[in-house]
Amino acid sequence: MENVTLNVSGMSCGHCVNAVEGNVGKLDGVESVNVHLETGKVDVVFDSAKVSLEKIKETIDDQGYDVE
Repeated sequence: MENVTLNVSGMSCGHCVNAVEGNVGKLDGVESVNVHLETGKVDVVFDSAKVSLEKIKETIDDQGYDVE
């Protein structure tokens, strides 16, 4: 399992948290997603054999947030 912390801008409320955690959490291979709204960080634990970091970033981007 890999553990990464992504800097994500544009998140401002509970809906943002639910959108990111819900959609990234649905990806096959993602074990956990934890959004830290106050710091703009997202912790993701995932199996890189099943899902790429790029796919995770793309999923966050698709929700309307910018991943740095």
